[in-house]
Amino acid sequence: MKRRTPTAPLSAGGPVNATAPSAARTRTSPRRDAQRRAEARDQRGLVAARRAVPVVVAALVASLAAAQGTDVTDKITVAVDTLWVLITAALVFFMQAGFALVEAGLQSAKNVVNILMKNASDFMVASIAFWAFGFAFMFGNGTGLLGLHGWFLAGPDTSPLTGDAYKGIFESLSWTGVPLFAKFFFQLVFAGTAATIVSGAIGGRVKFPAYLVFSVVMTTFIYAILGHWVWGGGWLAQMGFRDFAGSTVVHAVGGFAALGAAAVLGPRIGRYQNGRVTAMPGHNMTFVALGVFILWLGWFGFNPGSTMGIVGDPGLVARIFLTTNIAAAAAGVASMIVSWMRFGKPDFSMTMNGLLAGLVAITAPCAFVSPESAIVIGLVAGVIVVLAIPVFDAMGVDDPVGAVSVHGVAGMWGTISLGLFGLPALGANGLFAGGGISFLLVQILGTVVISALAFGSVALLWMLLKATIGIRVHAHEEIGGLDVAEHGAEAYVNADALREPIIVGAGD
Repeated sequence: MKRRTPTAPLSAGGPVNATAPSAARTRTSPRRDAQRRAEARDQRGLVAARRAVPVVVAALVASLAAAQGTDVTDKITVAVDTLWVLITAALVFFMQAGFALVEAGLQSAKNVVNILMKNASDFMVASIAFWAFGFAFMFGNGTGLLGLHGWFLAGPDTSPLTGDAYKGIFESLSWTGVPLFAKFFFQLVFAGTAATIVSGAIGGRVKFPAYLVFSVVMTTFIYAILGHWVWGGGWLAQMGFRDFAGSTVVHAVGGFAALGAAAVLGPRIGRYQNGRVTAMPGHNMTFVALGVFILWLGWFGFNPGSTMGIVGDPGLVARIFLTTNIAAAAAGVASMIVSWMRFGKPDFSMTMNGLLAGLVAITAPCAFVSPESAIVIGLVAGVIVVLAIPVFDAMGVDDPVGAVSVHGVAGMWGTISLGLFGLPALGANGLFAGGGISFLLVQILGTVVISALAFGSVALLWMLLKATIGIRVHAHEEIGGLDVAEHGAEAYVNADALREPIIVGAGD
C-alpha cells in the first residue's frame, strides 16, 4: 500500500506554511475574521455612497426645479454663464500685457517705459470713461446713430432676464442672460483693446499728455459710437451687417485710427533717408514672441467669450475655439512662407504679425464658418499682412509694429470674408454658400464706412491736438528716448548707481 503524502494543515485562512515553526502563529482568529468582514462591508458601503451622490444631487435639483418651476435651473444657468463671461473677460484683459510686450519688443529699448505706460494708461482711462459715458453711447437705448441712456450704468435694467422678459435701457444686450455688471466688464475690455492698438503705431515720438487725451476720446466717443452702429442696434445692424467678435468694430476701428494718428504725427527721425525706407529693428524678439503667445491665448476669451454664455450652446463655443485657432495657425504658416519667398529667409516679425492677422481676420466670422473656410481666411490674412506692411512704409506711414496692416487691413478682410464663407445653417448667408451677393455687399459697406470714419475722426482729433497742446516731442528728446524725456526712468540699467557698497549697521 502506498504511503499518502502528508498535506499542509488547514486553517480558516487556507494552508499554513509548512516551514513555519508553529502553525499557531499564522492561524487567524474568528474575531479577526469578523473584523475583516466588517471592514469590507464598510468599504463597499462607502463606494456605493460615493456613486450615489451625483444621482441624489441631480434628483434634488430636479425636485426643487419641479417644485419651484424653473427658478433653480435658471439660477444655475445664470451663474455658469456669468462665470464664463467674467473668465473670458479676464483673458481679454490679459491681452493688454501681450500688446505691451509686442510693442516694446518691436521698438527701441529707449522707449520701453513709455510704451508700458501708454498700455497701462489705456485701460485705466477706459475703465472710467467707458463706465461713465462710453457704454451708454454704445449699448444704451437711443437712435440708429448712438445710445442716449445709461450714463454711469444708471437706469432701469432687469438683467439677467432676456428677450421679451427684459425691461430696461440696454435692450441691445437683452439677448444674453447675465447681470448688467458682467455685460459691462466684458465690453470694457474690448474698448481698452481698441485704444491700445493705436499705441504701437505712434511709438517713439508722441507726447504722453496728447496720448492720454486721445485715449479718453477714443473710448468715450469714437469706438463707442461706431460700435453702436453694429452691436448697439444701430443702422448697420438693422441692415443685416454681422461682426461676431469685432474684426471691424474693434480691430479695423483701432487699425485705421492708428493710420490717422501716424499720418498726422509723421515718421520717426531717421526712418526715411534719401527717399528710402531705413530699417529700425526692434530690440527684443523674445518680448515679441511672448506677447504674441499671450495674445493668442487671450483670443480664446475674445472670440468664444463673445457668445456671452456657454450653457445654451456649448457646441458653438467649441466651434469658435477651433476656427479661431486654425485660422491663426494657417495665417502664421502663410506669412512665414511668403516672407521667406520675398526676403530669402523666414522673417520672424512678419510671421508673428501674420499669426495675429489671422486672429484678427477670423474674429468676425468665427461663429459662422466651417474649419475649412477658417483655414482659407487665415491663409489670405497671412499673405495680406506681408504685402500690406511694405505698402504703408512706401506711403510714408511709419508704423513700427504693423498695427495698420494687422488690425486695419486684416480686420476688413475678415469682415468681408463672412460675406463669402458664412454658412446659412450657422446664421450667415455667404456668397459661396449660395446666399447671393446682397449680404456680401452689406459687409463691404459696413467695414468700409466704419474704417473710413475711424481714420477721419482720429486724424481730425490729432490735428486739433497738434494745434493746441502739441503732439510730438522735441527732436533731442526723441533721439535720447521717451523713457527719460517723458517719464524720468529707464527700462534697462546698465550699471549700479551705487558705485561703492554702503554698510548700514544695526540700529542706524
